[in-house]
Amino acid sequence: MKLAIVGTGYVGLVTGVCLASIGHSVVCVDVDREKVAQLQGGRVPFFEPGLDELLQEQVHAKRLSFTIHHEAAFDQAEVIIIAVGTPQGIDGLPDLRALIEVARNIGRTVNHDVIVVIKSTVPVGTNHFLSQIIAEEQCHPVSIQMASNPEFLREGSAVYDTFHGDRIVIGAAGEGVANTLEALYRPLHIPFLHTDIRSAEMIKYASNAFLATKISFINEIANLCERLGATIEDVARGMGMDQRIGEKFLRAGIGYGGSCFPKDVKALMGMAELSDYTFQILQAVERVNRMQQLRLVEKAEKRLGDLRGQRIALLGLSFKPDTDDMREAPSLAIADALLKRGAQVVGYDPVSMENARNFLPAQIELCESAEQALEGVDAAFLLTEWIEFTMPVFALLLQRMKVSVVFDGRNCLDAPALARLGIEYHPIGRGIDAQLVTTSFQEKGREP
Repeated sequence: MKLAIVGTGYVGLVTGVCLASIGHSVVCVDVDREKVAQLQGGRVPFFEPGLDELLQEQVHAKRLSFTIHHEAAFDQAEVIIIAVGTPQGIDGLPDLRALIEVARNIGRTVNHDVIVVIKSTVPVGTNHFLSQIIAEEQCHPVSIQMASNPEFLREGSAVYDTFHGDRIVIGAAGEGVANTLEALYRPLHIPFLHTDIRSAEMIKYASNAFLATKISFINEIANLCERLGATIEDVARGMGMDQRIGEKFLRAGIGYGGSCFPKDVKALMGMAELSDYTFQILQAVERVNRMQQLRLVEKAEKRLGDLRGQRIALLGLSFKPDTDDMREAPSLAIADALLKRGAQVVGYDPVSMENARNFLPAQIELCESAEQALEGVDAAFLLTEWIEFTMPVFALLLQRMKVSVVFDGRNCLDAPALARLGIEYHPIGRGIDAQLVTTSFQEKGREP
């Protein structure tokens, strides 16, 4: 099948490369000349495991190409997939200007029957809105049918997710469109869900908002575990064994970040507000996440006292491992809070150093290695669970650098190993002395 994909960002590029790898002829179009030139040379402009090799294979096989010209991309395309960015606008809702421009180009350019698929995350009703724009701009008497096909890719495992997804959602008004799109994805052997267009648009938001809710919930439980003498890993494991709950997204830590969860939670609340409905659960989810990002700062103040002049290393800066994405990363809020308290802050990340320079305040000293970052620090904050921070040799590195206090925002370090090396360890959600809990209850005139 001949495909045009508009947008070579995270979703568009992964989608284009993977669809080419299952035999389709794919042309990706983007307005960024420099990025297109880079892609034509076989280089991926962001970090995503496995994507470089797959892109080079498909370019070499001549199933994948790149252009800055919409006309060339749309020529003979049977399906046009829109995957441009929808960044958060000032009102909390997605900014649709890039989508609107693409719709206008489609209306003005396409001179044959085509299916237009929106893969970008968009508010409910956007397909209908864009179809009207296409119709207003349409210069040729051809059939242009719309469909919604939301993506469910995780940064750091997007290639894997494309080939091993839980479901492929196709929202379409007609059975013919839905069947064509099912044929497009059939080689992946992933279950299909056919819905109406508005339901497909909502599924993406509902899914991400629920996962964000799960994260904020387990972090609230973790905070309570610290006060009541329980251990969050055991609690989460016991919850996750219940098939109605499931074990995923029950890892306590310093909250969610990235380009999807924060934006999609705000967008769903914005859609609710426009519909005269208050989404109270998501208001709490967002509030909890903001507070959770500063838990390590609170722990450090409690343990170290005044942070003014204290040298603190931030280990891991991207919002999650296996990506260089710094958008809404907890490290940003933590770095800002430490600076406001007068701390000297240094940082290191195995992959995202270049991006970090564009996101972090200039006062942050960025280092070329963990060893350099840990030199002479009073405490270390572990913010991203990169594998190099979880290996046994990392504990030895902490000892060699004479780091005596570690605050673990991802609960990924080996507590017994650190204890044997004389390193004081402060994770998230592991209980205090049960005797202190008993005393607290008794002081309040209650039995635990």
